[in-house]
Amino acid sequence: MADIARLPGVLQQLQLIARLRWRILRNSLQRKNNRLDAVGMVFAWAASALLVFTVAGAFFAGGFGFTVKNKPVWFGALFWGLFIWWQFLPIFVAGFGAKFEFKTLLRFPLSRRAFYFLGLGYGLVDFAALSSICWIVAMILGAAAARLSAVPVLVAASVLFVILNVTVERLIGSWLEKLLSKRKFREIFLGVFVLSMVSLNFLNPLMQRYGKDFRPRILEFLPYVSWLPASLAGNAVSSPDARGASLSFAGLLLWIVVTSGLLWNRFATQYSGEELSESDVPAIMKRKDRRRDVLTEQQGIIPPQVSAVMAKEFRYLFRNGFGFINLLLPPLMVIVFSFQFAGPSSALKEHGMRPQMFFPAIMAYLILILLSPAYNSFAFEGKGIQAYFMAPVQFRDVLLGKNLMLMVVVVVELAISLTTMVWRVGSPGIPLFSSTIAAAAFAVSVQLTIANWSSLSFPRKMELGKMKGQRNSGISVWTAFGVQILLGGICAVVLLAGRWTGNPWLPVFAFAGLTAAALGGYVASLGALSRLAEGKKELIIETLCR
Repeated sequence: MADIARLPGVLQQLQLIARLRWRILRNSLQRKNNRLDAVGMVFAWAASALLVFTVAGAFFAGGFGFTVKNKPVWFGALFWGLFIWWQFLPIFVAGFGAKFEFKTLLRFPLSRRAFYFLGLGYGLVDFAALSSICWIVAMILGAAAARLSAVPVLVAASVLFVILNVTVERLIGSWLEKLLSKRKFREIFLGVFVLSMVSLNFLNPLMQRYGKDFRPRILEFLPYVSWLPASLAGNAVSSPDARGASLSFAGLLLWIVVTSGLLWNRFATQYSGEELSESDVPAIMKRKDRRRDVLTEQQGIIPPQVSAVMAKEFRYLFRNGFGFINLLLPPLMVIVFSFQFAGPSSALKEHGMRPQMFFPAIMAYLILILLSPAYNSFAFEGKGIQAYFMAPVQFRDVLLGKNLMLMVVVVVELAISLTTMVWRVGSPGIPLFSSTIAAAAFAVSVQLTIANWSSLSFPRKMELGKMKGQRNSGISVWTAFGVQILLGGICAVVLLAGRWTGNPWLPVFAFAGLTAAALGGYVASLGALSRLAEGKKELIIETLCR
């Protein structure tokens, strides 16, 4: 039909796709879980909007101050901040941004031009783009409040800067999507990226030690980046003569033409039906290389059904390169925080946190990181979730196996992290150390029951080795944060009770009693959760097998 029917105009095609997407969203909200997920995302966007408007005030003040003080050269710093935020933030919030699903859109008889503009449109509704545009508007309003004559040049530079950033972001994202279609490259990329982000936290101690020699080097390096978009936009605003401003505008236009041509070529390849797959060519395996990996049943303390689930979870952990790399983060973050807030060589020096304050705070942070995957523990099961319902095994054994595997990971991570804290910060004393361990045991035992309920009630599918679109349900995220805040308040009151009463061992006994009660509730909940899993069987299978 697409060959014989006349296609509507580009604008009309975009309107039809937008109307279709709205109907899909409206129809999806008929399900209860999707409505609750939407509520959670609304709260997340509200918190993000608060951040955006707060920073917008700073951009307004910057635009006003730079114009009043007649220092337009500092607009370049604002443009550089926008450029870095716009291009790097999508990697951090890849799971929350709008995804351009090319395979889905290619089912419709779109023209190549409509396909291109639709790709740019999706780039404009990304959180990084929306927040950056809000800050640019705030900067222009600040400059307008100071001097209206400075607005035309600033608006022209900002418009070109926005078009260029959207194009560059879509181009980088499109090529990354192609490169990251291979699982090995995804895991290598994420490993290097995570380690690089963690390494940035060590810049502050280095700057404090070598800052006097480092700042002049940065100033010497600035002329070498004058050809980049942020510098060109800043030069277009701050140039004292028309010739300099014209060259900067010409540079921005040249960037737009080149990047648009590259993006058009990339989208044309996808429009022609490019198929990204990570399947390897089938390899001929010699008979002697084949081996059968059989899990033998051994009688012991742990039932064989539970141990089988634990073995499966262990293999999933090492198959998921992203999850395995995340195990390196807790000890690394302990070292980073010790450099910043505690220890003899901390950035705060004599104002740093004492071990008595540092240990409980870091323990709460580690529990938040380590237990967050438990609120969506069936994320990577996929179609394998059907085996749990068909196998002659009770669902309580499945939950118990997953929870025991998580407990092993938490114990190992906390042991390494606590050893690192004692080495970097010093010992807080045996009573507080024991109280911190008891508080962690209480927090973990309470969250296991709630996390199991969240995993069954609000499942969300994820894929091993994939980065984009990987996030928990909005309700699961807010449930985890709410439980962490509540438990943090309870633990703080119990720890302070030991100081108020003058008995440093009181929190240990209090947490021991609370942990025993929480474990009793956990054991009692396994039967109810098994019945809940049976009742939500169709929802769980539909969500994870789609």
